[in-house]
This record gives sequence, structure tokens and C-alpha cells, in this order.
Amino acid sequence: MSERRGGLRGRVRQLAREVAKFGAVGGAGLLVNLAVFNLVRHLTELPVVRASVLATVVAIAFNYVGFRYFTYRDRDKSGRTREMTLFLLFSAAGLVIENGILYAATYGFGWDTPLQSNVFKFLGIGIATLFRFWSYRTWVFRAMPAVPPVTPPAGRPLPRTPADLPAEPDPVGR
Repeated sequence: MSERRGGLRGRVRQLAREVAKFGAVGGAGLLVNLAVFNLVRHLTELPVVRASVLATVVAIAFNYVGFRYFTYRDRDKSGRTREMTLFLLFSAAGLVIENGILYAATYGFGWDTPLQSNVFKFLGIGIATLFRFWSYRTWVFRAMPAVPPVTPPAGRPLPRTPADLPAEPDPVGR
């Protein structure tokens, strides 16, 4: 039973680290998203939802780099085309969730002051983030298959240092 609890504890610890890394990248992406949104909103004549969509696209690009090279750097890298396609697909769904909430607040309820726009933009980002976390970890940045533990032949200990390892042949043939 203690082995089972230890395994569960390890998985919970690993999930907590993943959530923390996802949150760090997501927090930086949130700042990018809100900064671009407010800059575009105040420096251009773009309508509020178009400014938000532009900011979300910039944040998506920023977040991909952070997720691939920080949060999920240990995950499978073999199918980059598949990974990028799924990332963009799920990011687009998150964009619709995020900006749909802002759209409903702005055009459905008439809440269009800068403070109201930022509140509903932030709320939309929060709800879309839950969806993105689930979809990215489940479908986009898939875990590498577990490597079975190496068992030494009977009576022979596992090598402990590089000096104990057998020499590999030189691939160049020198």
C-alpha cells in the first residue's frame, strides 16, 4: 500500500510542478495579452473585440514558445507538425471562448468601458485557460512513453559510473 501511496504522491508532485510551470508561462502570456490589448485599444480605432483577438494571437505565439521550451520541454518532440496543428486548433478554440465572453459583455450587455473590457477579457482568459491546460497536456504535448527499468543480468551489478560502462564503438570508425 505504501508503494501505491508513494506512486500517487509522485504523480501529484509532478502534476503540481506542471501546473506551476503552465501557470508561469500562462501568467507571462496573460501580461502580454493584456498589454497588447490595452495598447491596441488605446492607440488605434479598432473595435474592442478585434483588439482582443489581435492580442490573443500575439499571446498564443508567445505561449507556444514558453510551453514547448519550458513547461513541456521533456515531452515528445517527434511530431512537430502534428503538435503545432493541434496547438493552433486548441488555441483557436480558446480564442473563441475568451473573446466570446468579451463579445457577449460588450455587445450583449453594453459593458464597454476600459475597466469593464479588461474585467471580461480577464474572465475570458481564465475560462479559456482551463480548457487550454486540459487540451495541451492531453493532446498537444503528450508525455513520452514510460521507460521500463533496466534489470541487469543475474549476478552482475548495474554500472554506477561512466567508467563502469562498456566502451561504445566509434561511429566514424577511427
